[in-house]
This record gives sequence, structure tokens and C-alpha cells, in this order.
Amino acid sequence: MTANNSNKPAAASSTVTRDLRELDTKTENIYESLVIMSKRANQISNNIKEELHQKLSEFASSNDNLEEVFENREQIEISKHYEKLPKPSLVAVQEFLDGKVYYRNPSKEV
Repeated sequence: MTANNSNKPAAASSTVTRDLRELDTKTENIYESLVIMSKRANQISNNIKEELHQKLSEFASSNDNLEEVFENREQIEISKHYEKLPKPSLVAVQEFLDGKVYYRNPSKEV
């Protein structure tokens, strides 16, 4: 990380500043919006994790030896692909702002 003249660390280039007023326009409650986004992020994370485990299970064998572990390039490429994916929390926030997340609050429906 680089520092500017005031010795404060510089923000990462991928950092996005969000206006909190945008997040609560649909629910009129910032905390409710955060709960919705966090639940969606958990769903995305679980889906990615399940997909990754399915792909990596193809490479699992009961008698791995040290040479096979180091030579498995496909497994390494799959892992690198999943490491480069955007964080589930960022995807969930964007989906929420784009109106792509279905949610309901039963206590408000009464």
C-alpha cells in the first residue's frame, strides 16, 4: 500500500464508496437492507462453495501421492478462477441496488 503526504494509507483501487441513502430507499430501514444483502451474500457464497467442491471432487482420489498433487494443473487453474471471482458481498450489494433480489417482510404485510 502506498501512503500520501499525511501518512494515511491510500484506499485500494477497487474500493467503492456507497451512499447509505441509496441502500435504504427500498426498505426505508438501513438495517433491514443490510440483513437482506447479507442473506443474499450467504446464498451466493454457498452456491460458489458447492460448485467449487463439485469441480474439485473430480480430481479426488483415495491414494494421492506427492507427485500427483504437484502435477495437477487443472485443479490449480480451477482454484485460481474461483479466487478471482468478486466477493459475494459485493455481488449481493449490486444485485440489491439493481432490484434483482426478491425479499419480503411478513411483519410489514399485516
